[in-house]
Amino acid sequence: MVEHPNVGTRVKIHVDGPAGNTSHQGVVLPGAADDHLTIKLANGYNISHPLVMINSIEEIEDVANTTTTTPDIVQDQSLPKVTIIHTGGTIASKVDYTTGAVIARFEPEELLASVPEILEIANIDAVKIGNMWSDDVRAQHWNKMMEACQNAFDNGSVGVVITHGTDTLHISAAALSFAFAGNGGRPSGRIVFTGSQRSADRASTDATENLISAVYWAANGSEVTGYKDAAVTVMHAGSGDGVCAVSPGIGVRKMHSTRRDAFQTINSERIAEITITKDGLTHNSTKSMPQREINSPTPYSIDVKIAQFIAGPHLYSDMLKSAENNGYSAILIHGTGLGHLPIENSNGDAPENDELAKTIIGMSIPVIVANQCIHGPVDLNVYSKGRNQQEMGILGHGSNASPEALLVKIHWILSNGLDLDLLSQDLCGENSPILNS
Repeated sequence: MVEHPNVGTRVKIHVDGPAGNTSHQGVVLPGAADDHLTIKLANGYNISHPLVMINSIEEIEDVANTTTTTPDIVQDQSLPKVTIIHTGGTIASKVDYTTGAVIARFEPEELLASVPEILEIANIDAVKIGNMWSDDVRAQHWNKMMEACQNAFDNGSVGVVITHGTDTLHISAAALSFAFAGNGGRPSGRIVFTGSQRSADRASTDATENLISAVYWAANGSEVTGYKDAAVTVMHAGSGDGVCAVSPGIGVRKMHSTRRDAFQTINSERIAEITITKDGLTHNSTKSMPQREINSPTPYSIDVKIAQFIAGPHLYSDMLKSAENNGYSAILIHGTGLGHLPIENSNGDAPENDELAKTIIGMSIPVIVANQCIHGPVDLNVYSKGRNQQEMGILGHGSNASPEALLVKIHWILSNGLDLDLLSQDLCGENSPILNS
């Protein structure tokens, strides 16, 4: 039996298996099982073979010790200027061949070198403000993004592309939407968030088309009005290639953990679709809206803390009391159905419901409900329970924003000393009258 080569080594193996005598080249990964050799092929897929089936292993080179250089990049200064603001995520990731795990480590220059098509669309400026997984992004990072956007616009960019991990991409897009347009204004250029569900070295990657489409929209998309389009997301429109969706940042949500078309609109509509063919990129027409005045972004306070809970059989009063006692600014509860909470005890056998209602009435911080169903509104006028919740002081009635957009809206309102009555108003498209059935 052959010996297992070091992880990270590029090898050529000869296998005597069910398919007969075959050979493969790839990079050695940690074995999928004991006494197995696993390698990553050039097409991005992995294969594994028992060591007893491998006749020979030939070392080619050690990828872990191979260094690459980024070629000099020549740009067309006559093209529209677009700034790529790099924060991290799968779109800027590759495989660490010593572990087989995907890690975030691409530099912005590497993105330009790996997707040269974007240099035919725009004159690119690349700025790195982080190399984070999106689940590590907080309010201070939203502020850095909006500052980077404003700097880009001040320096002549007609649009920006923010490369971002997909797990919270829609939350950051909502944050910049409110920052630039929550007060009735708009940014002076297009703000486009994009990412990828699958890393660039996978055969099924969506990174290239997403980035090309995002740069295209930042350079050539519809003029920003400030309503729904202050910040947009550009991601795959379907599971196949060739079409990317432009969606409102305050009306989109990641709805699948792995699909390439994971981002779907919530109580809203797509702004446009971008079609990619061998002849280039095009986009369909969009509805025109009155254009708002250009405004500078309003920042988020990092001192605002919002506790989130899920309504259901495990929501208890001590959870809310703990948030209040620990200095949280507000409580957001993902309510069932139209926004309901377990606050009634009709059978007389659920005293915890009575206690929860009593606690909510006595809270010194706002309690707000979001829609756990995702689609549809929070409507506390339909059932008597909803009307009782309004009498208790619970807020959220009239909102049809996604739970994440509502969370960001609360944070933005509290950061800027505004009244929470704004939750029921439509500031920049988050409370769209269009409801998905």
